[in-house]
Amino acid sequence: MRYYLFFILVIFSCTKKGTFKPDEPVVTVEAQIIQDVAYGGDKQQKMDVFLPGNRSVSSTKVFVFVHGGAWGEGDKADSTNRKIIDSLRKRLPDWAIFNLNYRLVKYKFPLSVDNKFPAQENDIKSAIQYIFDRRSSFIISDKWVLAGASAGGHLALLQAYKNSDLIKPKAVVDLFGPTDMKELYNYFSKADPGTATLLSLMMNGNPDKNPSLYASSSPINYVSAQTPPTIILQGGLDDAVPKEQSFALSDKLQSYNVTHQFVYYDNQTHGWSDPVVVNDSYNKIVSFLNANVP
Repeated sequence: MRYYLFFILVIFSCTKKGTFKPDEPVVTVEAQIIQDVAYGGDKQQKMDVFLPGNRSVSSTKVFVFVHGGAWGEGDKADSTNRKIIDSLRKRLPDWAIFNLNYRLVKYKFPLSVDNKFPAQENDIKSAIQYIFDRRSSFIISDKWVLAGASAGGHLALLQAYKNSDLIKPKAVVDLFGPTDMKELYNYFSKADPGTATLLSLMMNGNPDKNPSLYASSSPINYVSAQTPPTIILQGGLDDAVPKEQSFALSDKLQSYNVTHQFVYYDNQTHGWSDPVVVNDSYNKIVSFLNANVP
């Protein structure tokens, strides 16, 4: 994540309160792609919607994807994310796929921040609410999967583990996402103090100053016997989200007997470009979903 944090373009935008009305896209029963659907008033609160044909409210499964970028960079339309969505659409042709953007942390150097956490968590909640409220018009079922990469994995886990009162997902796909924010800060405080400083700005202080936010922002703290099936994918050479984050989550899931799979590539860094590993990742994800989302 530290590779993203130092080069963030600061763009301030504002929306008049009380004037926003979410988009109400015209949805057909045919296969359809609807881009930049606004679920909130900020220009970053948008999603792309990929709907298959022949949908049914009883059987059409839903895959919600959250991009990464250290909570401060990235976009649903980035080339990496487009490849992910394209690959998912090929492998899950009968699923409805929702690709989310959210408000990014904006660092105003030297020491101030816009869109501090939990703005990102709240945006994912709002996006899920938006989709849920329109599930009949989208013609989708209640068989949902939440997924994300890196910071997006963290946000997907938080939504699935902590904020699932509205709809509990049938499964979660965690691609090398942070799971314990206090431990992540502690790691960077030694490995990369500059990134630790940026993390503390995003979190309105370090763990000693703001322990409650670090605790409430850590998916690992919300694991229970009711946690949905989870597949974790992690590279052993990852120095952006250290492997210990995923090992800890796997251990916690195991302690509660939660159905899960830990896919570990010991020679991979943060994300992976090896086509063999990429293909293996997708195959394992699809197999996990087929087994756990009937």
